Amino acid sequence: MPRYLFQGTYSREGAQGLLREGGTKRRAAVEALVTSLGGRLEGFHYAFGETDLFMIVELPDNAAAANASLIVAASGAGSWRTTVLLSAEDMDRVAQRGGGYRAPGA
Repeated sequence: MPRYLFQGTYSREGAQGLLREGGTKRRAAVEALVTSLGGRLEGFHYAFGETDLFMIVELPDNAAAANASLIVAASGAGSWRTTVLLSAEDMDRVAQRGGGYRAPGA
């Protein structure tokens, strides 16, 4: 199943909700969302700095990942970025595909 890195930055309202509910209740809410989309929450970590939250999630496909992102963004709790993660084995398959490309000026 594909893996995704979700990065979140809380809005003012989202931060206030986090203060009221605490981190474990927010993790449970994210886990419920991911499970409802047929996935699994692998990692959930708060951080200091520009990004408040890092999550590694397994989901069935890109549509499920987009659905999760849209649901969270629509809540107004903050801004979110999604990155598709590739395993070393995925990269092996990529390297085997070949293809041609001419660099500019070459």
